[in-house]
Amino acid sequence: MGLVGAVVLFVILSSSLIKSLRRIKEGNAVIEKTKIRLEKINEENRKLAEQLEVTQSEEFVEKQLRDKLGLAKEGEIILVLPEAQVVRKLSPQIPEEEEIKPKPNWQKWWELFK
Repeated sequence: MGLVGAVVLFVILSSSLIKSLRRIKEGNAVIEKTKIRLEKINEENRKLAEQLEVTQSEEFVEKQLRDKLGLAKEGEIILVLPEAQVVRKLSPQIPEEEEIKPKPNWQKWWELFK
């Protein structure tokens, strides 16, 4: 009976050890996935911080004011050009030269002997 009890105790302890090792392995996998996700989030955060720095600069604000609102500094002249389609309609039309193809030899001979 002592031997059977020792075997049962060994099996119980072994299964408990195996379950614990499996849980540790799963925990390590979760930790690795979380580390990778954290690295991606940190990279995105860094890019957003750079973008925020650029958008808060005076040059960016000035460019947006000029481009989107059409504002200018004192003394500057703003020149507004029409769209390309309008320019094409208003520009003088240059007639395209027709390409004159030489007559074939048989036509030249025909005209000669008419």
